[in-house]
Amino acid sequence: MIRRLSRTISASTARRLARPVPLPIPKPPSRRWAWAGAILGLVTALVCWAPATWLASALASATQQRLLLADARGSIWSGSARVILSAGAGSRDASELPDRLFWSLRPAWISGGAGLQLTLNQDCCIRPDAAVTLRVGLGNLALRLPETGSDRPWIQWPASWLSGLGTPWNTLAPQGRLALSAQQFRVERNQGRWQVQGIIQLDLLDMSSRLSSVDPLGSYRLSVLGSTTPQLMLQTLQGPLQLNGQGSLGNRVQFRGDASAAPGSEAALANLLNIIGRREGARSIISVG
Repeated sequence: MIRRLSRTISASTARRLARPVPLPIPKPPSRRWAWAGAILGLVTALVCWAPATWLASALASATQQRLLLADARGSIWSGSARVILSAGAGSRDASELPDRLFWSLRPAWISGGAGLQLTLNQDCCIRPDAAVTLRVGLGNLALRLPETGSDRPWIQWPASWLSGLGTPWNTLAPQGRLALSAQQFRVERNQGRWQVQGIIQLDLLDMSSRLSSVDPLGSYRLSVLGSTTPQLMLQTLQGPLQLNGQGSLGNRVQFRGDASAAPGSEAALANLLNIIGRREGARSIISVG
């Protein structure tokens, strides 16, 4: 009887094992994947079609309302705006450049890495054939200005534009031209450390002021020389008002210089020298930081 019962159990087990096992029915895709796709699509659309007003708002916030892109049109990738200098929120001082600024921002492959290429165009002031490049990598960021020379600068602004910044510029009421050029100028952040290479120059040409009857006062060059701690240098190119000095750009700006009058111009420049800095004999001492 035990043997018969064993055979019955074995036969029953064999029949059960021989039955086909139903395959699991695939579950429909989770809703969270659908949400993820929708969010990704929304983010992509926002990046591709982000309005120029967002860029204007970010720039105004970063500069404490001193550099404004007014009447911004288009997108962050291709747009235009009026460029205004202001003394800050609530100030009545403001100065606008005569022509609209147009920009174009495009993805680019730069020096073996993904990056962006920015082209600026402004009839009065900026050459359209010079582009700024920004390369972004893992733990690395590099910004490079276009290669230009002082004989054909990248940007030229009227010095009167500075009056929009308020005191002391609105008192000085400068006239002349500001010309920006660069030679192999590159700013790079690698593993949390900043490094500056090359030279950037700001030439102040044929400058004058309503505080002085001397016109022009002269032409000057402010240079930033790339190094671990970038160096500042101010020199006089020509003119009766002599400006010279040097400094550095570290955790804070430090600058020491002086202003003086060329022989025969002392009386005409006395009032202006009193405003520029602390008088020390025939010189005015300029100190920042």
